[in-house]
Amino acid sequence: QVQLAESGGGSVQSGGSLRLSCAASGVNLGIHCLAWYRQLPGKSREGVATLDPDGSTNYANNVKGRFAISLDTTENTMYLQMNSLKPEDTAMYYCAADPISCHSGGYVNPTYWGQGTQVTVSS
Repeated sequence: QVQLAESGGGSVQSGGSLRLSCAASGVNLGIHCLAWYRQLPGKSREGVATLDPDGSTNYANNVKGRFAISLDTTENTMYLQMNSLKPEDTAMYYCAADPISCHSGGYVNPTYWGQGTQVTVSS
């Protein structure tokens, strides 16, 4: 059974940093398209970052230069380092993984999802 367990969310002031973790069991993250998404109540899900098995990454324009997605293969855990946080980054954040590479569209509707972790940034 595949499980993605997120942690690391919380409340932080504007300009602060947080690191989200997504520990996986039952799946080898190193051979999957990995992605982070976020969602506000009543709003559609927004892609934040993706990481392909070949190491290539992509970021939403509004987080580029501030967020970094990474994978620790020994821990089978993916991360989202978030720096220079802004109030508009406040959302529920979800990690996701799919066997299809991000380049081939694996990020569109991932197979595996975490339960979500709340990030709140105050001004």
